[in-house]
Amino acid sequence: MLDWFKVKSQYILPKHLISRFLGAVAERDLGVFTQFLIKSFIKAFDINMQEAHFENPSAYRTFNEFFTRPLKEGIRPIEANENELCHPVDGCVSQFGDINGDRIFQAKGHDYSLSTLLGGKPELSECFTGGKFATIYLAPRDYHRIHMPIDGALSDTLHVPGELFSVNPLTANNVPALFARNERVVALFDTPIGKMAMVLVGATVVASIETVWAGTITPPAGKYVQHWKHDGDNISLKKGEEMGRFKLGSTVILCFEPNKIEFENLSPRMITRLGKVLASYGSS
Repeated sequence: MLDWFKVKSQYILPKHLISRFLGAVAERDLGVFTQFLIKSFIKAFDINMQEAHFENPSAYRTFNEFFTRPLKEGIRPIEANENELCHPVDGCVSQFGDINGDRIFQAKGHDYSLSTLLGGKPELSECFTGGKFATIYLAPRDYHRIHMPIDGALSDTLHVPGELFSVNPLTANNVPALFARNERVVALFDTPIGKMAMVLVGATVVASIETVWAGTITPPAGKYVQHWKHDGDNISLKKGEEMGRFKLGSTVILCFEPNKIEFENLSPRMITRLGKVLASYGSS
């Protein structure tokens, strides 16, 4: 009954209003109150501050500075070699596998449209039809910067407005087409194995999604899909480089063309760590 209430209440709560309000609080230096929030969060989610570049909570002026804290140099070495992709985030594998036509598996009894996920633009999604995907959930305790799994040259960025349902496992198991209805930022890259899509999915209290090339993309949310093409911009990122971040946590979905990669030792609910091997591909 409690789980039912948690899911159903999300349909009526003013999720954007709540998220933007909490985002404004998280962005401000509120002195003692900010320190109370940070220390309470560390205790509640058992966060390992020994991995953080700044271990002392007092080093962070705002909650968002703490939440997007950098790690110590070398704490997440890139273990994937030349013909391997690395995990782009710390998190937990939600689902992975084949893209069946235009459908991506979400949870038992639920799937969603690849084309809708990528902004309702079939010309961008058709190359991934029949390919592979991986969905990785970032819990509140995780490191919330997103890194490149492989070298890539940016070709397109899209902001797709939508809902802000929670993306935790309970909601993913009960809200149809969750990831294709939530607000999201889509980044398309040309890589040594063809096109790759990285989808940064918003959620309740995710107050901001940023990329390293554009800064804050949302908020503001807007009403229509925005599409930026990067022909001639020469934006290229190496495997392991930071590409974006969440200000409060969410989910990353990766999409690949058919017959390009093989996932390595993945399983649902598996804990992921940035830099570990995600998949392999044939020699160029």
